[in-house]
Amino acid sequence: MRFTDEQQAFATAVREFCARECGTPAQRDELTDGGKLDTSRKLLERLAGHGWLGVSVPEAYGGAGAGMVEECLFLEETARGLAPIHAYGTGLTAAQTYLRHATEEQKKEVVGGLCQGRIEAIALSEPGAGSDLGSARLKAVADGGDYVLTGQKTWTTAAHLADHVLVLTRTATGAKKHDGLTLLVVPLDAAGVQVRPIETMAAHTVNDLYFTDVRVPSANVVGEVGQAWRHLMRGLSVERLIIAAMSLGAAERALDDVVAYVTQREQFGRTIGSFQAVRHRIADLATEIACSRALVYEVAERIDAGEEDQLAREGAMAKLKCTEVAKLATLEAMQLMGGAGYAREYGMESQVRKALAPPIYGGANEIQREIIGKSFGL
Repeated sequence: MRFTDEQQAFATAVREFCARECGTPAQRDELTDGGKLDTSRKLLERLAGHGWLGVSVPEAYGGAGAGMVEECLFLEETARGLAPIHAYGTGLTAAQTYLRHATEEQKKEVVGGLCQGRIEAIALSEPGAGSDLGSARLKAVADGGDYVLTGQKTWTTAAHLADHVLVLTRTATGAKKHDGLTLLVVPLDAAGVQVRPIETMAAHTVNDLYFTDVRVPSANVVGEVGQAWRHLMRGLSVERLIIAAMSLGAAERALDDVVAYVTQREQFGRTIGSFQAVRHRIADLATEIACSRALVYEVAERIDAGEEDQLAREGAMAKLKCTEVAKLATLEAMQLMGGAGYAREYGMESQVRKALAPPIYGGANEIQREIIGKSFGL
């Protein structure tokens, strides 16, 4: 697509901010407690000060009132700049459900907080319900004017940093497994909520959540009781686009770094980038990334044109393609950099670790392939 002057200026401003505020390993270590966290509250607050968080959110709820094209530019450039704000993408995903189905008070509190730099979480998966969310079992039992929650959620991103978590609960058992599911917003400081980190190969990102007789008012229902499945199915194109845009930026950063390396590293009396075997692999990566970028912004443009509910196939394609390309780009970059790619000093090993999770979360890529295949009547 052809970007407007304003959109290009916005992307440039975000790129320059990242270079200035988190462009060095030392800066990123300072922002993330030596790399232990994947999200910096301090950096989110600085971005909020520029009015860039929630750029696609309506002004009534604290955003800039722009579109998904601008939001993707922000996500792409911050990922490319290695800005430690991973939890923002999760909060932005949760915001899509709030914006469609929440009360005005919930929107102003939760979505407004996101735009101010606060962190929000969403808890869908359970030990026995990942891709099959219809099997969710965490109970929410009506008791007077409250709901009482009992059960466990897992793989919950940013729960250790968030103010609230949007929880998928079971309020009834219906004829179909997708009936009787309800969304509730739960303050993470509520009595009976326990957050335990899950150790992974990357920085602290995900958590187990345990709910023991957690009491929340019925006013905390988001949308309609028993209709969570329908609510969650709407907006999936935006969620997948958010992940795609972040992965696009990650792929671009891997390409930037490997090109910088192969144009400086010399072997056999010349730079290794001058060897055809290396040039061709760089060419293939650059082409894959260019195709991914075209797909991201085509989907973003169509969402801004009001076609969001018609993009199940394209949204799945964007998520599938960009996450796979980001994984490919980081692994290829590591190989082309040799031992330097494996060394912490150069940072590529960190990019590899971060690129391995997106093909799994937000709907595993195997599920995306199913969606795409079924869209052809297969």
